[in-house]
Amino acid sequence: MALQIIDRRLAGKNKSVGNRERFLRRYKDQIAEAVRRAVAKRDIRHMEQAENITIPRKDIREPMFGHGQGGVRDTVHPGNSEHIRGDRIPKPQGGAGGGSGSQASDSGEGEDDFTFTLSKEEFMELFFEDLALPRLLRTHIASALQYKMRRAGYSHDGTPHNLAVVRTMRGALGRRIALTKAPHHELKALQEKLDDLLAQDDGTSEAVAELQRYIDALKARIDKVAFLDPIDLRFRNRTKVPEPSSQAVMFCVMDVSGSMDQHRKDLAKRFFILLYLFLTRHYEKIDIVFIRHHTQASEVNEDEFFHSQESGGTVVSSALVLLDQIINARYPAGDWNIYVAQASDGDNFSDDSVNCRNLLVDKILPLARYFAYVQVAQEEQNLWEEYSQLTPLFPHFAMRKVSEPGEIYPVFRDLFKKEGVSV
Repeated sequence: MALQIIDRRLAGKNKSVGNRERFLRRYKDQIAEAVRRAVAKRDIRHMEQAENITIPRKDIREPMFGHGQGGVRDTVHPGNSEHIRGDRIPKPQGGAGGGSGSQASDSGEGEDDFTFTLSKEEFMELFFEDLALPRLLRTHIASALQYKMRRAGYSHDGTPHNLAVVRTMRGALGRRIALTKAPHHELKALQEKLDDLLAQDDGTSEAVAELQRYIDALKARIDKVAFLDPIDLRFRNRTKVPEPSSQAVMFCVMDVSGSMDQHRKDLAKRFFILLYLFLTRHYEKIDIVFIRHHTQASEVNEDEFFHSQESGGTVVSSALVLLDQIINARYPAGDWNIYVAQASDGDNFSDDSVNCRNLLVDKILPLARYFAYVQVAQEEQNLWEEYSQLTPLFPHFAMRKVSEPGEIYPVFRDLFKKEGVSV
């Protein structure tokens, strides 16, 4: 039995899904390189956007076969008055060439380069692939939920302060009506019959006395229906339901001393981008705070954070002190979900690493929802040794060494796993 697969995916106007996917596969290397350049230029908040990709014409030129004139021909070419055999002709200056426009590109290919737009989904797919993130985690991220108490109707049991008085009285009234409706109808009929008998005699007959006793017994039975019964009580019921938290703050802490070159900063940026993408799927409002440090720490904007470089030594505790001050001043833990990502090459003033560990234990980790430390160097120095003592004590603290973009994923593997079980 032959299996026939029909692709019925909708394609936009003047577009072919099959041709587009075939094109992306064929020129994947050139497109991936363009994506890497775009990541380096973008800021973290604008990472999830479409991107215009330009591929040089020489990379997409197809081989062509043509028919010559055939036969043997003798051709005489005209000479010139400027050159003779053996002269070397210089290349044109300024990148001029066969472009169709008046401007040339910086790569010397003119304006005939092929430009197209990568969709948001295609851009993120290539970005994740560069980081070796599994396909499953590209589309499924564990939930980061908080629980809040919500109204859930009424119950028969509860505490006195949750008593719903109106609902209780409504139930009591309904119960009394249901239990006494028939007796009231019967009582009305008997009362009319009694009035007829009294109209015929002076009320001393045995029939009148018997009817009066029956009416009195019926009234007593109606009076026995309680005004309020325990079955009438209704209490406001509340249940704990998961609800996404509305806001989070992401602290990016990075060493900018002389030992942190641009390659290491790029690795740190990839990590910060992944953390931001993770948070945007769970929180409506996300603040990003950039803290850089060498011997002193300061809060800066994103451009200065990634592209400035200092010289001299490193005192990591200065950044953690500033981090704690910002949390206390602007982001109380009761109102904000706090995430901290720290990137460093591990170099630190010898006596300062113990201070860093104490700051994390006493002030920062008790307030943070997650703290991830990424060392963009393989050498284990005193800061790594001090931080290693925290991993058995705090399940929401993770640390990894990263030297290539594809090695960033293990940190997020732990991040997703712990977020899934810690809520």
